[in-house]
Amino acid sequence: MGQDQTKQQIEKGLHLYQSNQTEKALQVWMRVLEKSADPAGRFRVLGCLITAHAEMGRYKDMLKFAVVQIDTARELEDPNYLTEGYLNLARSNEKLCEFQKTISYCKTCLNMQGTTVSPQLNGQVSLSMGNAFLGLSIFQKALECFEKALRYAHNNDDKMLECRVCCSLGNFYAQIKDYEKALFFPCKAAELVNDYGAGWSLKYRAMSQYHMAVAYRKLGRLADAMDCCEESMKIALQHGDRPLQALCLLCFADIHLSRRDVQTAFPRYDSAMSIMTEIGNRLGQIQVLLGVAKCWMIQKELDKALESIEKAQELAEGLGNKLGLLKLHCLCERIYRTKGQQRELRDHVVKFHECVEEMELYCGMCGESIGEKNNQLQALPCSHFFHLKCLQTNGTRGCPNCRRLSVKPGYV
Repeated sequence: MGQDQTKQQIEKGLHLYQSNQTEKALQVWMRVLEKSADPAGRFRVLGCLITAHAEMGRYKDMLKFAVVQIDTARELEDPNYLTEGYLNLARSNEKLCEFQKTISYCKTCLNMQGTTVSPQLNGQVSLSMGNAFLGLSIFQKALECFEKALRYAHNNDDKMLECRVCCSLGNFYAQIKDYEKALFFPCKAAELVNDYGAGWSLKYRAMSQYHMAVAYRKLGRLADAMDCCEESMKIALQHGDRPLQALCLLCFADIHLSRRDVQTAFPRYDSAMSIMTEIGNRLGQIQVLLGVAKCWMIQKELDKALESIEKAQELAEGLGNKLGLLKLHCLCERIYRTKGQQRELRDHVVKFHECVEEMELYCGMCGESIGEKNNQLQALPCSHFFHLKCLQTNGTRGCPNCRRLSVKPGYV
């Protein structure tokens, strides 16, 4: 298969894919991969296969095609192809929750010599790296990367990238409990979809609705949360988007948990867990297990809650997800206080505070924890964040956290 025929068949596959005929599109692209003698065409078709498998939640296959794409890029001896190949390796590892590998591949992209990499690609690299830092609960670096990705999006009028970054920022602020910002950013993403997204994939609308649902739930607006989550789930089901279906099931379960309707929550947690185990979303599995533990706690089944927490701990330690560890220590503290087991209680209180210190989850001005309750936060240009009220009260002449870090202990 020559260059022109390769190009023609790739376009045929794209048309099928956009018409929601995913399996037919995959067959066309696989034929191109087998028969094309054009390395640049093979590289492009591998990119199509990587994107399609990402959207279906077949992350191991996504990684397999990304590895083949890197080999093809080496054949082409073009640093621009290599950079794109490394980005796809980073994205594949991000989906599989291999966050250290993601960061490593992103750094390789940014350090490639002799490239004329498009700013759009640099923006995607920054976004992927930010998601990985967030997975590791390294919040300052995550925010730094997201803000960098947002600058690339604004400077290059890339609305699609801006939409994706807004969804990630919604997730970021939901995790550190600034729920107003957690809602603001996905609402901004939904606006971008409405204003510019006529030719975009419906997944952008679905993702913005999902992140809005999460924020509404955290704000206690459960009817709004349910409406957004239902719209997101409808699109996810239409498009066979398994990863988003799992996230929506988790969100439905969390909404029912907020209503203390444990019997309705349990089966939705089970369904979410089933898909997340199948696709390899270990970060999502931690959230499911913590939700299940809270259900058992409502039912006063404390030993069953501890079993669920133990599984979550194993996953969180394996991933290096410190926020997951902090949450489970917080739940254990409540359980052991109820059980009157003082030694275990003290152990989890100590571990909880160690997590807070390690993640720098405290305001450098008032010293109180960040992320214990809903609070408006404000980031400084260095990406350290503080309570908005503290910044308004005290003003700032530079960042107190950065000042502390720059003070080196001297010898007396």
